[in-house]
Amino acid sequence: MAHKDDEQPTGSGAGPDETGPEENTSGPAPSGEQAPDADGLTIDDILGAEQTPEAAAEDAGSDREASLLIDLKRLQAEYANYRRRTEEQREREIERAKGEAVKGLLPVMDDLDRAAKHGDLVEGSPLAAIGDKVRAVAERLGVVSYGAVGDAFDPQQHEAIFQAPTPGVTETTILEVVEVGYRLGSVELRPAKVVVAVPVE
Repeated sequence: MAHKDDEQPTGSGAGPDETGPEENTSGPAPSGEQAPDADGLTIDDILGAEQTPEAAAEDAGSDREASLLIDLKRLQAEYANYRRRTEEQREREIERAKGEAVKGLLPVMDDLDRAAKHGDLVEGSPLAAIGDKVRAVAERLGVVSYGAVGDAFDPQQHEAIFQAPTPGVTETTILEVVEVGYRLGSVELRPAKVVVAVPVE
């Protein structure tokens, strides 16, 4: 038969060594401390961590790619400039070679001009037909003649063999063309020989 002294109280109160649920609940970290993440690292640990070799290699690779891209663009620009200069030089050489060939026609064209001034190039005559063919060849090659009476005198294109003071003239102009000038593109084949009228001082 059980005695009353052997019975234990069945109350809901906690014993002296037991803590309530309030004391076991996790609360915010004390002020000034960083809460660790799932791996136990704080923000300070992450920000202050040294760069790994893999990350350093990745950054170096990115810098290398950017440097190579800059070099490639520079090489492309240099090649484009080289092609342009080469093409311009080639065109000048072609013009110069044509000019040397055309120079042999200039005396013939001078004779045709003199014949025309003397009335020897009668339309329909064999000589006139030959003259037309010679001039057509020069035109196809790109030969351009210049120097006409009344044009302003240009020392870069005209060679003054005589200067005639002329009243009423305000600037130096061509008074007479002794020999027509010719050019082929940028190549000067021969300057025009002219008599110029100059203002009276």
